[in-house]
Amino acid sequence: MVNREALTRFPTPSYTCGQFSSYDRNSSIVDGKGWFANWDRSSWIRIEKNNGRREFVMMDCKGPGAITRFWITVNKYGGNGILRVYLDNEEKPVIEDEIFSLISGGKLAPEPLSTSVSKLATYWKRAHNLYLPIPYSKHCKVTYESDALTNDPGGKSGEAMYYNINYRTYAKATKVSSFSMNDLTTYKAAINSTAKVLLEEPSFKNSKTTYLNTTLKPKQSFKKVLTGEKAIRQLKLKLRAENLEQALRSTVLAISFDNKEKTVWCPIGDFFGTGYKLSPFSSFYNLVKEDGTLMVYWVMPFKNSCEIEIHNYGEQEVTIANSEITTSTYNWTNNSMYFGAGWNESYKLHTGSGSRAMHGNNANFFDLNYATLKGKGILVGTGVTLFNTVAHWWGEGDEKIYIDEEKFPSHFGTGTEDYYGYAWCRPEKFSHPFIAQPCGNGNLTPGYTVNQRYRGLDAIPFKNSLKFDMEIWHWAAAYINYAPTTMWYMQPGGISNLKENIEQVTRKVILEESDFYSKSPDEDGRIEAEFLKSNCDNGNIQTQSIAQFNWSNGSQVWWKDANIGSSASLIFEIEEAGSYNLYASLTKAVDYAIVDIKVDGRDAVINYDAYYANGVTNEKISLGKYSLGKGQHTLNVVIKGANKNALKKYMFGIDYIDVLPAKTALNSIKKTIIKAFPNPFSDKIYVAGISKTNCSYKIFNTDGKIVKDGNLITKHHISEIQTSKLANGIYILNIGKSFNKKLLKLN
Repeated sequence: MVNREALTRFPTPSYTCGQFSSYDRNSSIVDGKGWFANWDRSSWIRIEKNNGRREFVMMDCKGPGAITRFWITVNKYGGNGILRVYLDNEEKPVIEDEIFSLISGGKLAPEPLSTSVSKLATYWKRAHNLYLPIPYSKHCKVTYESDALTNDPGGKSGEAMYYNINYRTYAKATKVSSFSMNDLTTYKAAINSTAKVLLEEPSFKNSKTTYLNTTLKPKQSFKKVLTGEKAIRQLKLKLRAENLEQALRSTVLAISFDNKEKTVWCPIGDFFGTGYKLSPFSSFYNLVKEDGTLMVYWVMPFKNSCEIEIHNYGEQEVTIANSEITTSTYNWTNNSMYFGAGWNESYKLHTGSGSRAMHGNNANFFDLNYATLKGKGILVGTGVTLFNTVAHWWGEGDEKIYIDEEKFPSHFGTGTEDYYGYAWCRPEKFSHPFIAQPCGNGNLTPGYTVNQRYRGLDAIPFKNSLKFDMEIWHWAAAYINYAPTTMWYMQPGGISNLKENIEQVTRKVILEESDFYSKSPDEDGRIEAEFLKSNCDNGNIQTQSIAQFNWSNGSQVWWKDANIGSSASLIFEIEEAGSYNLYASLTKAVDYAIVDIKVDGRDAVINYDAYYANGVTNEKISLGKYSLGKGQHTLNVVIKGANKNALKKYMFGIDYIDVLPAKTALNSIKKTIIKAFPNPFSDKIYVAGISKTNCSYKIFNTDGKIVKDGNLITKHHISEIQTSKLANGIYILNIGKSFNKKLLKLN
């Protein structure tokens, strides 16, 4: 676990890495119905009766092998859950105790081998991780017992358990000594020493230091060549630039070994784990200090030579300071592998509303490829840097890892935060030798997030190929920037699908929500309310996405848990001063309030009653005529009460604001605002905003050839186009005379 060099050699004896988890078993057919189902909890292999006990089986696996990582979190914990581990078909469990005391409470191992994260979160909103290996020679079965559990799949009532168990399986002839509780005493010194080393900065004996200090002008590069049979043990540097955030993204590290194709091409910030904002943290494989010093400890061997390049693709001067390469001797063998790291960003990636997939509908969801690797090697880590634009959780999606051309992934997870070792989409920071959230500001609100996971004993070997996909599963219809980094080792000849992409690293990085969305009207005069900065003096404002309600862009701003007299505001912008008519699309429902609305302090609507008895509807109302100067303006809402027939929850919802030149009346606006989503798409394209019941469409490929056409059939304000037979690539969707949109097909 603490020998970083061990990862540089293909494992001997060889093993496979698998995962048992509580993923929703409705996800049974790749790309079939239920592929994005999300009741990822309390899914068991079976239920057993043992000595009068009801035990839920979490893992059942033939050996020889070893559990290498155990992750759990529990909803509505009953307080007396018992975890049992049975080895080698014995009737008596070798491990048996209250589950939290075993996984994170220190009964089996000290910190950081046994831990809960984040320590800044309340205890029941943490994830619980155990990294103590539990080996077995013949067989391993893990069960859970709790009186608070119900038998319903997905744990929709009572206590619900989320779990991920990573394990190794060796060849049958491999001799493995099975775990015993006596081992905790016998190997106490080794366990404590391992825990201590995991938390220490490494030191290097008989090493050589090479310096990279330089200043790079825009579009300039720097190269350093190392020779001999050696290994890089540490890379250390510090960037200095007027715009450090942009420098962390636009300055790229590229490395090639033994005069072969580059296996590392990655923005420096993402390579060192901090993304494009400086977010201090520490792991076993890297360190980001408060003063901006960046360090990685991946061992990178080479037989003859290593070429390190630093490229400044930005528009500003960047200084590489305090830069050191630490190398030492390395014995290259037939099992040795080159280190690799690749990166890619999906820019303004459109996501879908989470409510549909909860019921087995695949609409608006897709698998995003982190990396596809061809050759022989091991996966050792992934990270993600992203910017979320709405007040909703972005990471409900599960990892799906296919090894050696598997038809179904042997690793199927329970959520992005679960994969990265935490739980409940919590935003609190944490550092750990194998998992980290240097920044989680964008988890539940618009903002920036970085997650990291590094693999030691749970590294995943592959002999021919590895494909890593992550579901893009957002609770709201939104646009996000999503940039994964993947790290691996492969033997010479290995190939990655991650290539250099200069266009992506030269884009302006998103620092604030206003950098992503315009707060001013679009070409149709519309401002989506969910893109605006909002605040309230009581209650909670968030983005809500429910497809059947036909909100523009699939979402509305939802203000809930307010009281009579509570006030909320939305800030919008005007780019050109003038006289405007303002309109707002408001949501009405049985539990919505009576409100007053003001624009820049002037009464716009008094005592608007948003009660509606028959479900949910939208109403577009006039807010009046205003002389608006260039700059920011405020729409203010005050809760006045509720209809006598309403449920007294005092909610308020606003879909959008239309800002139209005063000379243009609302009823003279004939242009239809059409939306096509998701982008990228997979098996379907959805179209909203079609007023006709029957409207024709055409899909063109990049050669201008029509590859699909037909009529849009509108149902519940949404039209659906089947696209499963289209190959991956770029297409143009044409509707009528004026709507054309470029869309990307990805499976």
